[in-house]
Amino acid sequence: MATNIGIVLFPDAEELDWAGPFEVFGMAAALLGDRELQNQPISDAEREAAELRVFTVAQTHEPVRCRKGLTVVPEYDFSDAPALDVVCVPGGQGTRTEVDNPVLIDWLRKVGADCLWVTSVCTGALLLHEAGFAKGKRVTTHWAFTQALRERGDVEVLEQRRYVRDGNLLTAAGVSAGTDMALWLVGQLRTPDFARMVQRAMEYDPAPPYTAEV
Repeated sequence: MATNIGIVLFPDAEELDWAGPFEVFGMAAALLGDRELQNQPISDAEREAAELRVFTVAQTHEPVRCRKGLTVVPEYDFSDAPALDVVCVPGGQGTRTEVDNPVLIDWLRKVGADCLWVTSVCTGALLLHEAGFAKGKRVTTHWAFTQALRERGDVEVLEQRRYVRDGNLLTAAGVSAGTDMALWLVGQLRTPDFARMVQRAMEYDPAPPYTAEV
């Protein structure tokens, strides 16, 4: 069966928190679809089993305005989204409001219980904590939010980690760290070698200005 990956959207979500993983999973899906072009013919059954499907999900189909002003139309809402194998919850200022949104939190509890992987980026860990997935677990989040998350109790928040895995819970630090997390997860969903192919296709080889020679 194909692997369904749902990227959750809500008002004031941080754009790169979700767009980074979306790019990784989308690139992985495209490369899997190109296997025949790489002289690797596959059967219909193999193609279905290998397929990755990534899509956005929000509470409604209404456009969602993200933190920096980008407006996105979700592909699905909570009522019509396909069953998920992976759920990815971004962070952003909107998490401070959505943590008190029972519709979102209840939906996360329901779908996350059946997921192979429950993931977050940045302060998305706050929503996973509220939904119960991060309680009693090791997680990470944006460096500026570590203490606030600790104060919610029953969670071990690790610092200076790009991502942290505890069972099927996978949390990433702030913003750009979601891309690293998603690449690691592609390696788990398929193979590490395939994840390296995705990384190369993205030309993702960070060398930030002012901290690295280029």
